[in-house]
Amino acid sequence: MATKIDLRSVVSDWQSSSSIAKLHWTGSFEEYLELVKQNPRVSRNAYQRLYDMIIEAGTEEYIDFKKPIMRYKFFDDLENNGKDAVFGLDVPIMKLVNVLKAAALGYGTEKRVILLHGPVGSAKSTICRMLKKGLEAYSRTDSGALYTFEWVDEKGELDGLLGKGVKVFTSPMHEEPLLLIPEELRGKLCDEINRGQDGDYRLKIEGELSPPSRFIFRALMDRYSGDLMKTLSHVRVKRLFLSEADRVGIGTFQPKDEKNQDSTELTGDINYRKIAEYGSDSDPRAFNFDGEFNVANRGMIEFVEVLKLDVAFLYDLLGASQEHRVKPKKFAQTHIDEVIIGHTNEAEYRRLLDNEFMEALRDRTVKIDIPYITKWKDEIKIYKKDFNSQKLRGISIAPHTIEMAAMWALLTRLEKPKKANLTRLQKLKLYNGKTLPNYTEDNVKELRKEANREGLDGISARYIQDKISNAIVMAQQSNKGSVNPFMVLNELESGLKSHSLISNDELKQEYRELLGVVRQEYEEIIKGEVQRAISADESALQRLCGNYIDNVKAYTQKERVRNTFTGQDEEPDERLMRAVEEKIEIPESRKDDFRREIMNYIGALAIEGKKFNYKMNERLHKALELKLFEDQKDSIKLTSLVSSVTDKDTQEKIEIVKTRLIKDFGYDEISATDVLHYVASIFARGDVKNK
Repeated sequence: MATKIDLRSVVSDWQSSSSIAKLHWTGSFEEYLELVKQNPRVSRNAYQRLYDMIIEAGTEEYIDFKKPIMRYKFFDDLENNGKDAVFGLDVPIMKLVNVLKAAALGYGTEKRVILLHGPVGSAKSTICRMLKKGLEAYSRTDSGALYTFEWVDEKGELDGLLGKGVKVFTSPMHEEPLLLIPEELRGKLCDEINRGQDGDYRLKIEGELSPPSRFIFRALMDRYSGDLMKTLSHVRVKRLFLSEADRVGIGTFQPKDEKNQDSTELTGDINYRKIAEYGSDSDPRAFNFDGEFNVANRGMIEFVEVLKLDVAFLYDLLGASQEHRVKPKKFAQTHIDEVIIGHTNEAEYRRLLDNEFMEALRDRTVKIDIPYITKWKDEIKIYKKDFNSQKLRGISIAPHTIEMAAMWALLTRLEKPKKANLTRLQKLKLYNGKTLPNYTEDNVKELRKEANREGLDGISARYIQDKISNAIVMAQQSNKGSVNPFMVLNELESGLKSHSLISNDELKQEYRELLGVVRQEYEEIIKGEVQRAISADESALQRLCGNYIDNVKAYTQKERVRNTFTGQDEEPDERLMRAVEEKIEIPESRKDDFRREIMNYIGALAIEGKKFNYKMNERLHKALELKLFEDQKDSIKLTSLVSSVTDKDTQEKIEIVKTRLIKDFGYDEISATDVLHYVASIFARGDVKNK
């Protein structure tokens, strides 16, 4: 018989834990001051808290084409297993964090609206969502703790000051308790708390109480003849948890159509039910401070498509950013402490630039470009996060399928190189870290500089994800068992006809031509893999390499080579050396340079006491594999796959090649068979060319 769950015991253990006790801390105002004295960081402003949250998650510095880049691990979203991880945007994120740092230090950017600008689907919303979720989680940690207060009348002695029958009146804007300190006392109190502090954070109290708290504070001061301690005796400080779902410290505002926009959505509105109770619509207790600006106090507000806001809203936005104040109806300007982040797409931003009435907004905006990814390996990560063996059931994705879809996406985003001898595909590989002859890191930096709009145009990751999904569903319906690159590329091409964001026929044709480039690149990749699988005889490669090196050594030193079979000294085998070198397109005029390069490399290794292996030199390794493949392909007769007749010996050799494809290149049975058949058809056409 199954054991009955003792829910009461589980809950009791959970509630008695020290962490739960910390989370639900309450205390007097004096006890809170002791907390602040011990750790002044609990009173940080919103910018300081957001910046510290990002930094505390960890950083990592690396060099990208001679440029130092700081990567912030917060955006890896490790807390949620990378669900919202942001890839390939280290530079834009670094700029964003630098703006937050300047704001946290009070250098001026705290008075600006942070505007994330970029094409659709470039992760602007994802970055905002991560910041909001991060703040929620951070507010529940020890290092991210923050506090607010409520007014209490437990003995019922305040004659309904907090409201009829109300014993507890919670600060509607979740204010910092230190705002209760009168202006004239703040300097002295800050000096007292800051004295002897070892940390780099210095307490500074800025801002005023919200209208309801100010009303209650003044009423109590009048009641107690200016006795601040008696007034503060009605204050209870408590731990504050930020939560978008509960509308505490996290706000999101999304514009509606112009007829339905109302600025009270940002600054709150009168509560008509309470007017009768308090006798006036100008009594702050009869006002709902529940606009998005009020709700987001102490945290962050996100403006979705901020430039679609009505002009009336923009005035509120400007005041909130520049002065850190909002103007609720019938009340004085109210202090707010929050990070204001908006995002917009390319078309809306161009409208802003063309509108002279928006000059004030442009002047109060810090624009951070969030472009599409332009590094191939980072784009691949996006799709592999969604399409992997853990998520897919009953169907596999053939090797290179994701890579080829990502390659096409990047080709549409890269500007045509101005150098006549450089293709877009080569540019993509350079950006991805591949070395090409005659191109240094400085050349790549120059390529990036001359491309002004790179990453701001092209195909979004969403389109690629949709088409990969279509290909998977179609493969499942037809019981194919495996999705290959051609299936996805066909989906990408057919979808261009109805792509809602591409109306230019010339651009569609250009994108189709780029699909042709990707198909050709894929063919070269799989031909190379099949060639390597065929020539993956380690001992044969070693023998061929030894023979080649012996001849190159004799050639460069003007010596003769001992023929091990006849025992005679002979001239270096020029035919063998050229047969290897031509496989990697070493021209006749450059053969001496290449051979000296190989010998110098071997000599340098010998000085270090190391032995040369052909795998140490990528170009030579490739050349040897291609030469061995040429020598062996006729014995394997791969082209027999496209005929109906295959002898037993050939079939066994083909099975060995298939096994190597599965073991060494990540294929499964279905995709390995498909690739072998396709490459065999290319060989049958006589279509093989050495890369």
